[in-house]
Amino acid sequence: MSEHSSNNVQKDEQKNDFIRNIIRDDIKAQKYPQIVTRFPPEPNGYLHLGHVKSICLNFGIAEEFGGVCNLRFDDTNPTAEKQDYIDNIENDVKWLGFEWAGEAHHASGYFDQLYAWAVQLIEQGDAYVDLQSPEQIRVNRGSFNEAGTPSTQRDASVEENLKLFNDMKEGKFAEGKAVLRAKIDMASPNMNMRDPVIYRVMHQAHHQTGDKWCIYPMYDFAHPLSDALEGITHSLCTLEFEDHRPFYDWAVEKIGFDVPPHQYEFSRLNVDHTLTSKRKLKQLVDEGIVSGWDDPRMPTIAGMRRRGYTPEGLRDFSERVGVTKVDSVVDFRLLEFSIRQSLETTTARGMAVLKPLKVTITNFSDAVSSWESQKADSVNARWDDDAQTLWLTQPNHPNVDMGEREIPFTETLYIDQGDYEIEPPAGYKRLSPEKPEIRLRNTYVLAVTEHVLDNAGNVVELKATIDPATLGNNPEGRKVKGVIHWVSASQGVPATVRMYEQLFSAEDPSSVADVHQALNPNSLIELDAVVEPSLANSDAGTRFQFEREGYFIADSEDHMSDKPVFNQIVSLRDSYKPA
Repeated sequence: MSEHSSNNVQKDEQKNDFIRNIIRDDIKAQKYPQIVTRFPPEPNGYLHLGHVKSICLNFGIAEEFGGVCNLRFDDTNPTAEKQDYIDNIENDVKWLGFEWAGEAHHASGYFDQLYAWAVQLIEQGDAYVDLQSPEQIRVNRGSFNEAGTPSTQRDASVEENLKLFNDMKEGKFAEGKAVLRAKIDMASPNMNMRDPVIYRVMHQAHHQTGDKWCIYPMYDFAHPLSDALEGITHSLCTLEFEDHRPFYDWAVEKIGFDVPPHQYEFSRLNVDHTLTSKRKLKQLVDEGIVSGWDDPRMPTIAGMRRRGYTPEGLRDFSERVGVTKVDSVVDFRLLEFSIRQSLETTTARGMAVLKPLKVTITNFSDAVSSWESQKADSVNARWDDDAQTLWLTQPNHPNVDMGEREIPFTETLYIDQGDYEIEPPAGYKRLSPEKPEIRLRNTYVLAVTEHVLDNAGNVVELKATIDPATLGNNPEGRKVKGVIHWVSASQGVPATVRMYEQLFSAEDPSSVADVHQALNPNSLIELDAVVEPSLANSDAGTRFQFEREGYFIADSEDHMSDKPVFNQIVSLRDSYKPA
């Protein structure tokens, strides 16, 4: 059972969807001694957001009903599969908080048995070797409006088919020159039942079996029989496999199993502005449009992990989406809502200025020299005379005990450029010539006395004073509206902050023929920021809330204390509320 399951038992018992209702009925009827599910990815790419729903459903149901869930790699196509994909898939499942039963399984581990069953089908008259070219097979399958044309080899003898299939196995046929087909119905209204190919010739080494085989089973043949071998009770697939279910049932029936598995289909996870085609995602990687499968803009689990998304947030999102038989498109903001919810009480606070504007405090020495007598009881500080720095001790979280850190306050600071406007818009509540005073977070009230412009008319520096009596408090009768964050210019650390928008500007990128036309040119913007020392000194993979800015994570690959790099996880707040 996964680490989080015990905390969710009560919540799980309240879940109610058509799949769980079927399982409850099966348990009540004592149909199976134990519920067994499986998560069966093809190791031809990295897992993506769509897989999260399937992982949570398959493993979640096994946990909820006291069953087990297998992890099985349906590795039937050696040309597209890599060990790297297998390793990352295993890491992704573990990171999401789930554990599979026993060792991970591989369809390739069943190749001997699958071959024997293919021979059984030939001997039963349920399969035959076809020597037509792939193009001829495609054309002769017919269309939705006309029946297919049977192959001339369809009625060959069992003996001839056994010999030809053995010749395929012995490497006597080139690729594309022979296939094994199931003999079902060339006039079936379901195109998947028109004598589908179940074995093809591929002179390719396999990452698990090496050079042992030069013929490989098709996915639709290996998948149901692997389920049956593993004793899967409920084979949960997305709706695009609904038309494949008749062949799934045909295969397990023809081979013969006392307790055959049954396939159930649910709606796949569709999220706006998100692409989940592994082929197109691989194209982005191969063309260098993204930095890799784990680029934080990618909808892969590896990318979302590096972006800073939490497994708790992804599981919550999956649960909120629910399980139905109706395809729909989920608002991306629901995903961000779930991630934001998971971060609120689990991330330390810190200050980072993303677009620095220099502030020089002209009365710093005089004002700070009296800090000991002027400070409020709530302020914990110490003065470093050598560095001319007032170190302020502040909690890492206002409501959760996460320890404390020291923040350096110095004569020269940075505030965000957006916190001072010469001509502020309506409703503006920060600094301007008409509103020169504001509180600096955790310290003094600051009053701007002058702004310095460059030749282009841009504000490049503020001159200001601080009120010594306002360290950590507002004296009676002293009211200042607004609080802004800041970072010491001399003690702060330059940092790269990566701001993200969605990778695709198109609402439905899968509908755009050329994936390049669906890309968002502003999906990544790098800022030269300045952060307080505690953020720079954090370990890679540590998440924070940058006060007034959002949630960020120290990048797992590039972050170093002397060259910190932070990825934006999600904005601080959004008006979106889930239904």
